[in-house]
Order: sequence, then structure tokens, then C-alpha cells
Amino acid sequence: MAMGVSVFGLGYVGCVSAACFAREGFDVIGVDVNPAKVARLNQGLATILEAGIAELVADGVAAGRLRATTSVEEAVHASSVSLVCVGTPSRPNGGIDLGYIERVCEQIGTVLREKAAGHVIVIRSTVLSGTIHEVVVPALERTSGKRLGEGFGVASNPEFLREGSSVKDFYEPPFTVIGADSAPTAEVLGSLYRGIEAPVHVVEVRVAETLKYACNCFHGVKVAFANEIGSFCREVGVDSYEVMRLFCEDRKLNISTAYLRPGFAFGGSCLPKDLRALTHRARQLDLDLPLLAGTLESNRRLIGRVVEMILATGARRVGLLGITFKAGTDDLRESPMITVAERLIGKGVQLAIYDRDASEAGVTGANREYVDREIPHIWSMMRPTIEQVLAESDVIVIGNGTKAFREVEAAVRDGQVVIDLVRAFGARRSDDAGYRGLAW
Repeated sequence: MAMGVSVFGLGYVGCVSAACFAREGFDVIGVDVNPAKVARLNQGLATILEAGIAELVADGVAAGRLRATTSVEEAVHASSVSLVCVGTPSRPNGGIDLGYIERVCEQIGTVLREKAAGHVIVIRSTVLSGTIHEVVVPALERTSGKRLGEGFGVASNPEFLREGSSVKDFYEPPFTVIGADSAPTAEVLGSLYRGIEAPVHVVEVRVAETLKYACNCFHGVKVAFANEIGSFCREVGVDSYEVMRLFCEDRKLNISTAYLRPGFAFGGSCLPKDLRALTHRARQLDLDLPLLAGTLESNRRLIGRVVEMILATGARRVGLLGITFKAGTDDLRESPMITVAERLIGKGVQLAIYDRDASEAGVTGANREYVDREIPHIWSMMRPTIEQVLAESDVIVIGNGTKAFREVEAAVRDGQVVIDLVRAFGARRSDDAGYRGLAW
């Protein structure tokens, strides 16, 4: 007998999920408060307009693998997995309304009170990090009288379905993400996707909840970026489509994983200068490019945040490991670590600095001119070894990805604080004693 799956909410995501899982051979029962949607699906008609969905719904109903009801009780007893696909509309202040999510979970929990068999509740709706632990689980526990892991499990399973190609996206996803805090729950949910050829990633619940927002926000950034470049091109008489066509040809940096890891601010002789130049020219043309201008401001604020993190420790002796803008270069021009050093000096902090790639004798040309102009006294703070910096400092700041800095972890003494700007210590988290990660 096929596993039973109930799908709560027969809107866009719910209808596609129900029809596709029915095609995969599962017994699917859709649930909706709208009797018209329920009646429509039971007649073999899709509740949405989407390429390929009409055929899937008709086939599923005809084969007896897909039906719908308004009864939560009927749906929960007819299934072992419930997919929650209800809406999470925006509130006037920009937050999301979790009322539908909470109400459905309360209804499911009420039925679970009388159900002996185990059940897995899966949040497929788009919700912010913490929703499952702070809203979903409490709603289920207070109405079912059971505890998480004792009678029911909960998981996050974000969808990546685009309107217009959702059926294709269901069967050809970039990956399947299962957010579950227990192996049995992950295994049950994973069994739904055995017929889908795509990598399956089992992660923490909060990671799965956040991933969908990261993806959608990045898509929005890409649209805004292309439009701002297009607006600039139009004003200066350049073919924007040709510019972006060539832009997209670069799979090494532009359309790639490059620069998409949380870390410290950008610097060097190119990025800050070129962003300033383009946004300055845009202002001359009375052209507002808020995304590109905001990129510079975001970078500036990140540098300020690091300075605040260091000062918040109360330490007056600080060691900086790595002051070039990235490992493997001697370029100090617009290095964010130079700005950090300058601000700390201004606050009366005593600095000890080590960077194997930067030395008073080796830095020359425009690079040297920049240092002499911005912070000429930095050479007196340089130390010949990492060990000397550790000995002279109460706080250690790791500023770039030089390989040797990863070994500092074993040499840190009790009471010493490490502020890691490049995740040199791997998966260590900011709540560990004596360790502060910048964005992890």
C-alpha cells in the first residue's frame, strides 16, 4: 500500500505538490477550507492555471491516487505525512502573517491527540528561521498533548517552484532540502523524493527555513542589478543587452560561487574605486542607482561593525593577523583591515600586527603611497611572527585567509578572545567560549 500524504492548502504550491506526489505513486489527499477548490479537484480539475498541471490532476484523480476534502480529521487519519502549503501573506509592516500556519497546526494537533500512529508534519510554506520551533511545534504540542519526537515529527521542506514552470521545477530541482532535527523524520520525508533525480541535503531546520529567503533575495538582487546597469547604459548610450550578455559569459566569477561566502568587507585597488566611479557618474546624470550605491554603504558599515566588536571586548591590546585585503597579495590599498587599524588607533588601542605578505621594505609604488598617506605609522606595529602577536594581545583578529592563521586556534591561551573575520576555524560558532565569528 502506498504511503498516504495529506496536503494542506490547495493554492499554487499545494496543488502542484499534491498532483506531482500522486504521479509518484503516493495516495494524496488535499485539504482546503474552500469547498469550491475541494469540489474542483475531486472533479479532476486543477485549482490553478499552470503548464502541465491539468493533466497531472486529471490523471491522479482518475487513478484514485488524488482526492480532496475539507475535513482535517479525515486527511490526517488517511496519511502519515502532512505537507503544510498554506499562505504566509505580508503584513502592513512587512512581516509575514503566520496565522494560517498556526491554525492548521492546531487543527492537525487536535486530530493527533486521538491518533496512535506516528505522523510527520512538513512545513512547505515559506517561513522565516525559528517559525517551526517557535510557532509550529508549540501549536502541535499544546493541541495534541504530545511532545515533539513522541508521536509526531516536524520538518522543513522549502519549495523552489517558479510560476509558469512549476511542474518542470518539481521534477528537475537544483536540490531537495530537508530540514529535520531527527534522523527518523528526515528518512520519512526523504522517501517522498526517491523518484526525483536531484541531490538531497538534510540540514538543520533553521538552515532550511532560511535558505528559501536567501535564494529569493538573491534573485531580487540580480534583477535590480541588471536593471541598474541597464539604466546606466541607456544614459551613456551603451547597448545594455550586449554588456549583460558578455557579463553572463563569465562563469568563473560573475555567474559562479565566487564571492558568495559570508566574510569580511571587500577592498583592494579595484572594487571600491570602480563602484565609486560608476555611482559618481550616475549622480552626474541625475540617475539614482540605490543598489550599487548601497553596496558601498553596506561595506562601510561592516567595517564599522568589526571595530565595534573589537572595542566591545574592552581590551586595550589587540593583535591583527593579516592586513592585506586578501591572502597571497601585498596590496594594502583600501584594505578594510587598514581602516580597522586606523580606527582602533584613534580609540587608543595598542596594536600588534603580523602579515607575512606586507613589509615596510616590500610595499612600493602606489601601494606604498596609499599606506604613507593613510596610516604611515603602521610599520612600527608590525611584528616578525604570529607568536609575538599572540603574546602581546588580549584580542586576536584574523583579517584574511592566510593558511597559517588556521593553526592559531591551538595556540590561543585561556582568556584570550579571537575575532574571526574569515571563518579560519571552520564550523566553530560564535557562542563558543573566547570565539567571535563575524557572520556565523
